[in-house]
Amino acid sequence: MLDLADCLWAQGRLIAARKLEEQVVEGRSRLFGEQHPDTLKAIGKLAVSLAAQGNLEEARRLQAQVVEGRRALFGDADLETLRAVNNLAGTIASQGDPPGARELLLSVLATTCREFGEQHPDSLTTMGNLAAVLWQEGERAEAYALQQQVVELQRRALGEDNPATRGASAVLEMMEREPTY
Repeated sequence: MLDLADCLWAQGRLIAARKLEEQVVEGRSRLFGEQHPDTLKAIGKLAVSLAAQGNLEEARRLQAQVVEGRRALFGDADLETLRAVNNLAGTIASQGDPPGARELLLSVLATTCREFGEQHPDSLTTMGNLAAVLWQEGERAEAYALQQQVVELQRRALGEDNPATRGASAVLEMMEREPTY
């Protein structure tokens, strides 16, 4: 059901995806409990759908639950735990709290770089997210420099034609069109 929800999500059918995700969360919670890794995964997917639909409060609550559960089960350096914190930071930034998001992203970045290396895709994703938050905070020069670093590392790690590299380059080009204060 989660795979079907992912397909619906990719088609832009967020309401249908969310309904399936809610069913999966309910079933997994009943069968395995709320702290089971599979339940936490389903809750995380539901939270992303809720955030995409503008329900940031509920998304944040669920994302915090996922972070807390994954930390209890797997610790702070677990890749899925770090991804959950990254998602939570995005929701916090969307709620208008860039400093809160920045703090979380700096922590995730330090851990991913230490545990998996600077060129790991999750490290690069976190750097890009941090650059976006810095930009949102008005730290344009710092954001631009960090995004340049993301693009360079993406090129080295993944190549020029990789979708992630192209996406990071597009963000950098957008930043170049905006004034850096």
